[in-house]
Amino acid sequence: MLALQTLYYEDLAPGLSETLTKTVSSSDVIGFAEVSGDRNPIHLSEHFAARTPFRTRIAHGLYTASLISAVLGTRLPGPGAIYLSQTLNFRAPVRIGDEVTVTVTVSELMEKGNRARLDCRCAVGDTVVLEGEAVVKVPSRAEQEAGDPRA
Repeated sequence: MLALQTLYYEDLAPGLSETLTKTVSSSDVIGFAEVSGDRNPIHLSEHFAARTPFRTRIAHGLYTASLISAVLGTRLPGPGAIYLSQTLNFRAPVRIGDEVTVTVTVSELMEKGNRARLDCRCAVGDTVVLEGEAVVKVPSRAEQEAGDPRA
């Protein structure tokens, strides 16, 4: 698990990035199915999945995307960040046992509303499995010091 790190809007700069690496386990996929209600057998049944083009169980696409959320909520920018939008382009499947590397990089800062645009990329080895862009509201130091509950 990632240790918490709080970055304020003033701490961010284009090019700043954070990475998380996670090996996808069967229990992760089963737990995500329970939480989300998505019980598609391609995720849960080896017998069913063997008859698909993937030949084996695959992780939910939104499970992989949730790893992006883990980076945003814990490291970049961290606690207090508010998700405003996220695009997701799924490029390849993630299988049980795959090691997913998530990289989030600041691509643009927007002063109005203390917003940051972030490039998001998930890869298994050299294969990009998911890419997209997030926009988040980031607390400023002044908001935090003033005790603004919205910060």
